[in-house]
Amino acid sequence: MQISSNFDGGNIFCRTCSDPADIQLEIRKDRESEFFQWFYFRLSRAKGLACDLKITNAGKAAYPRGWENYRAVASYDRVDWFRVPTDFDGDTLTVHHKPERDSVYYAYFAPYSMERHLDLISFCLKSPRTSMDVLGNTLDGQEIDLLTIGEARPDKLDLWAIARQHPGESMAEWWMEGFLERLLNENDPVARTLLEKAVFHIVPNMNPDGSRRGHLRTNAAGINLNREWQEPSEEKSPEVFWVRRRMEETGVDFCLDVHGDEAIPHNFIAGPEGVPSFGERQARLLSGFKNALLQASPDFQTEEGYPANQPGRANLKIGANWIAENFGCLAMTLEMPFKDIGDGREQRQGWSPTRSRLLGRANLDAIYAVLRNLR
Repeated sequence: MQISSNFDGGNIFCRTCSDPADIQLEIRKDRESEFFQWFYFRLSRAKGLACDLKITNAGKAAYPRGWENYRAVASYDRVDWFRVPTDFDGDTLTVHHKPERDSVYYAYFAPYSMERHLDLISFCLKSPRTSMDVLGNTLDGQEIDLLTIGEARPDKLDLWAIARQHPGESMAEWWMEGFLERLLNENDPVARTLLEKAVFHIVPNMNPDGSRRGHLRTNAAGINLNREWQEPSEEKSPEVFWVRRRMEETGVDFCLDVHGDEAIPHNFIAGPEGVPSFGERQARLLSGFKNALLQASPDFQTEEGYPANQPGRANLKIGANWIAENFGCLAMTLEMPFKDIGDGREQRQGWSPTRSRLLGRANLDAIYAVLRNLR
């Protein structure tokens, strides 16, 4: 048997794999950081063996509650990802599986590779509605891609969507895939109407370095990008530095920052209620967006999530809060689960790339519902 993770997004350290019933593993920390939780690795030459893959440092991960009622995902072809039995004893996360083939992959959630990211950019650029800018380079020398969809005019709204500030939250880029596919569908009346009234600025992956390195939460310098929005720097957080600069050039009438939450098995919105300038207009927009998304997707809900910040108590280092405060717009964080979604409807895959894509599509209906009141 052999364990490997030396590939795009891979993360694991193998302590021993001589006994299939006692394969001992550890998740590597993000570089220059104490964060760790994302794992992605391949097990080879274990066909037909009942394997117990034990991640022995899981209890010290960034969010131990994330392991409760959690099932890891596995795949033979890195296309079809299915859930496998998993348990957590407070210290060790154990994945139980008997592979049917000589090569099988396991991950925290279905990975979204940088190669697939490049394919997504290429797909979008097939449309004459789309242009692309490289805003700058990451610390590892990767490009920070910005897609602009629609023709900018002074009378048009500037709508932003960004994803994967935290690179281990790969469901965020699966969401982007569905969102962009629908937005570029010339036969979709909602997408067509939105592009008549607005131009979209899209950053499908805010953290290419963390994505490729197999990080949970940080970039190549160990920086949590979603705490950098007040004072980003080219030296430590160029991803936020360049995106924020472009926002200041275009203005922002709406922004959605797409994430994943380790512990909560639901989709939910975290709004900007605690920013100093939050008032009745933003409150109406926030309520209207949530209500419209409830109608558009049964996978969305409003009963579970983060408690709203008290007035004036929001952390303005966080992207959506900084954007809401500085542009006076509706800016929100959308969270999706790593676990099986709480409704328990789909047991083979739980929350999955397909459902993430469908939720991305549904968000266009919610944007359409509030569009005329955004400015």
